[in-house]
Amino acid sequence: MDDWSKAERHIDRAHELYEAGRWDEAESELREALSLNPYRAEWHFNLGLTLEATGRHAAAAEAFQEADRLEPGDGQTRLMIGLNLLDAGEPRQAIEWLEKSAAADPADPAPFVHRISAYAALGEHDQAEVMFYLAQQIDPKNAEAYANLSESLQSRGMTDKAIWCLREAAHLNPGLAGIHARLAEAYASTGRLERARQLYLLELRQDPGDIEILMDFGGLLMNMNRFGEAGEKFRRVLELEPENAEAHMLLGELAVRTGNHAEARVQWDVAMRLDPAFPGVRRRLAGLMLSHGSRTEIAHARDLLQNELEDHSHEPLRRTVEDMDELGRLLLDADMPVEARAVFRDQARRRPGHVPTLHHLAVSCLRMGDRATGAQVCRDVLKIDPRYVPAMHNLAVACVHERQWVRARYWVRQALRLDPEDVLLRRLRLKLRMHAIAEAALWVADRAVDLACWLTRRRPRVRA
Repeated sequence: MDDWSKAERHIDRAHELYEAGRWDEAESELREALSLNPYRAEWHFNLGLTLEATGRHAAAAEAFQEADRLEPGDGQTRLMIGLNLLDAGEPRQAIEWLEKSAAADPADPAPFVHRISAYAALGEHDQAEVMFYLAQQIDPKNAEAYANLSESLQSRGMTDKAIWCLREAAHLNPGLAGIHARLAEAYASTGRLERARQLYLLELRQDPGDIEILMDFGGLLMNMNRFGEAGEKFRRVLELEPENAEAHMLLGELAVRTGNHAEARVQWDVAMRLDPAFPGVRRRLAGLMLSHGSRTEIAHARDLLQNELEDHSHEPLRRTVEDMDELGRLLLDADMPVEARAVFRDQARRRPGHVPTLHHLAVSCLRMGDRATGAQVCRDVLKIDPRYVPAMHNLAVACVHERQWVRARYWVRQALRLDPEDVLLRRLRLKLRMHAIAEAALWVADRAVDLACWLTRRRPRVRA
């Protein structure tokens, strides 16, 4: 059998596998065919479709570009390049190819429709609106144009207008993929949770097995405190996709909210085993162990936090400032002040003058015994916010450790003027009063001893 026949057989097999949803095997067959004959544009196009189905949009764009190189000028090929670059997070490059697609097929509204999303992703909302009106000139009833414009409107905080666009899109094409879910998300952002719930139900009637919709719906039900229904949605996701780490994470969150910490521990442990790099899984598990665990579990929590810290040092941009704040606080809870100080020092550089960050930096220094630095950071906090009571409390504690009783009492008085009901301050004031009483008693006792010694040194007079 010659190479041409072998390649054709691989292509026929690839078509069958693609239709069966076995995309990895279809990709292998297509690559075998292309290794025998790399000059067939339609085979590269089919490879692009297969890669797109697996979510590998950057690779799909490359395959479609190869098809365009072999047979240039096809508007559909260029449209697919633009769409996959957009999904790959390259909106500027996507616009270039969508423009080429529009030039190749001016009667097709799709290049204009998708440029709405591309310009919205770049924050160029005026251009997004221009694309919307150009798409309307070709097809005034294009539902996707309305849906895509809603993204631009929502990102600008124009939620009511975005909802109007989504409702118009749903009216024009009730079967548009995800339209009811997008409308539900918009309603949820305005607090109309019951309306959002009804729309998610409508979406799931059209596609009961959509995992993304099930996850979003479950999140909405959690916010509505309908925990039983939310759990049903997440468990349905696990029936469809047993290795979905996010579903296990959310089931763990549900367990915490209902007070079932043992179940939360199980769910988060499974999520961590499925995906050790899943955002927040180690922090959540460590936090649960620190608050409800045995000594052995607390030691394990410290290991988890150490691993989280090491991962951050390798890939610092993966975590937000909020993630690092949480990590720093957990390190303090785990009695790891040296590591916590490193985290909060880095945070202080990222957010100069941020009072809570500086406060936690001071706490870290004080707990590791560096009272001079801790006290100085507390004073820096009070320069920024002179009414920040926790800094005054910590300055008082530092003064107690340094046996500077007068200054400790001064900071307690200042803090109690601002917050007379603070329990920790009142407790510290009581301790300082007891210390003052003990000092006074000791002083009286010392004076008594001195007087006794003085009296015993005096000799009695002899009576005449």
